[in-house]
Amino acid sequence: MLHERSWHAHLALVLGVAVFAFPIYMALNGSTWDAGTIGGGRMPLYPGAEAAANYGQAWFSGEGARAKGAPVSVMMINSFLMAVIITLGKVAISIISAYAVVFFAFPLRMFFFWMIFITLMLPVEVRIIPTYAVAANLGLIDSFAGLTVPLIASATATLLFRQFFLTIPDELVEASKIDGAGPLRFFWDTVLPLSRTNIAALCVILFIYGWNQYLWPLLITTSPEMETIVIGITKLVSTADAHTDWNLIMATTVLAMLPPVAVVILMQRWFVRGLIESEK
Repeated sequence: MLHERSWHAHLALVLGVAVFAFPIYMALNGSTWDAGTIGGGRMPLYPGAEAAANYGQAWFSGEGARAKGAPVSVMMINSFLMAVIITLGKVAISIISAYAVVFFAFPLRMFFFWMIFITLMLPVEVRIIPTYAVAANLGLIDSFAGLTVPLIASATATLLFRQFFLTIPDELVEASKIDGAGPLRFFWDTVLPLSRTNIAALCVILFIYGWNQYLWPLLITTSPEMETIVIGITKLVSTADAHTDWNLIMATTVLAMLPPVAVVILMQRWFVRGLIESEK
């Protein structure tokens, strides 16, 4: 009976993986065929012979028979810098603000924390118009500062760090005071090392968040040189399916998936530990 249940469970897992993996396989497979084969609905389920041409065209040119866009190499650099800056900025600001709320006693401490927490109900889409107006007045249009600075603040990361800091034993704080450590040394020598796994888990989540941004880069960028990879993919798709360079779109999509996948694979161990580890 146990073996039978295990067999059913594994079958369900395999089917679930197949459902999620099949579209990815189709994108990978489509990137190896020409636009005519894909547009005519005759694309086989096995790879074609146009992979080198499609990926080279997407990486170095970005322009197909009908589509005209920035090279994927430029867009991926823009997306990577945007994702890294957003990730590091969110982690730095959140961990410092959470540290102040937990370990410092100052007037209206909880009021400011709840003000930060309330911003969870105000996503970028809700405050997009005033945020754009402020960015425009500061001259941040079509710049990396405009792409990243308005998205750096994170109430979610602040809340997660605060909840983690509350679990740090008071004995560690008292021992640090006895040893003569000030607030900065306690933060650097005690709090930061204990937060490594949490930081790693948040870095994975925030990097993917920054990489997948669509609405804000669409508004804040005006030149092809500042386009991100997500914006580039949407601009490659025309209104008529028969007149779309699907081979170029598929190749660009596959290349766009590589950095997030690499981050998840490289940080998987730390990511899992950051989600489940509770020992201090």
